[in-house]
Amino acid sequence: MELPNYEIVEPVGPCPEIARIRGAEEHEAQLDGVTCRYLTAGSGPALLLIHGFMGYSFSWRFNIEPLAQQFSLYAVDLPGCGFSQRSDRLKGTLHGDAETLLHFLDYAGIERANVLGTSRGGGVAIALAALAIQRGLGDRIGGLILNAPINPWSGNGRILTRILATAIGGMYVVHVQPRLPFVLERYFRGLYGDPRRIAPGSLEGYEAGFKPAGTFEHLLRIVRSWHRDLALIEESLPTIANIPTLLLWGTKDTAVYYSSAAELHRRLKNSTILLMEGVGHMPYEEMPEEFNRIVCEFLLRGLPRTPMGPLSTVPKLAPLPVSCPHGSAPDRPLASREP
Repeated sequence: MELPNYEIVEPVGPCPEIARIRGAEEHEAQLDGVTCRYLTAGSGPALLLIHGFMGYSFSWRFNIEPLAQQFSLYAVDLPGCGFSQRSDRLKGTLHGDAETLLHFLDYAGIERANVLGTSRGGGVAIALAALAIQRGLGDRIGGLILNAPINPWSGNGRILTRILATAIGGMYVVHVQPRLPFVLERYFRGLYGDPRRIAPGSLEGYEAGFKPAGTFEHLLRIVRSWHRDLALIEESLPTIANIPTLLLWGTKDTAVYYSSAAELHRRLKNSTILLMEGVGHMPYEEMPEEFNRIVCEFLLRGLPRTPMGPLSTVPKLAPLPVSCPHGSAPDRPLASREP
């Protein structure tokens, strides 16, 4: 299936109220010929937030306001996602998105940034750090926090992505999937360790990011580059091996298996692993207070490197009660995490 060539959608359309985030200011930047929407908040060390596949800056709605107390936050809707423009020039690759974000650092005047990426955004973060180092700009990347980053050692989705990359699969992505909202709802619920923690308006907020024309064509481009991107991740790891890195996973992640953290940790010599017991693929939504606290602990105070060994020896953070997923978190240090 050949993708249609279409002009950049101008404008994408106003961002609906449900997609706005309290405490964040909205901006636009011209990056590589595409208008990208991004959010800013707070003051302090720069922290770049990179959303995952089928997401956009809405993913960070429970994190921006709390983290803004410690950091200068930048949350970009990647090209072709959320309320950034779509274009037939976009390749939908990790390398392309990494190039755009490296240019964004220049655009925003960010000399050095910590980077937090989730899922495919974790892959973008890896590619960005490697690209910066390869161009002699390694000092512009501080610490990395990779939440369940896509990687070659998690077998989940390999067959599905190959099927969707075919001509018939492409027709499904572009023409059928947009007509089946219940499939998206089922997929979204499966990303949580406990669906009772899904906050009201979550699904509607993500659906808003799919409405701009050209969205599903761009998702198909991402799918078609998926396996090449996994190879790029593996190739990039030796380059970034010494960057302080936190590998964060939920033990009920069904999208990127947490067992794959072991190989990433082996290759990233300066990495720490934290497992969140009973949590799914998106702890920043499912357990935001705990997630925000972990981010601050790692970037502001540092966490000890995890010794090499089986994942069964890695401490697991006990979950908070389901009844208060978006309330105040108990003030307990990471040192108290339960085995």
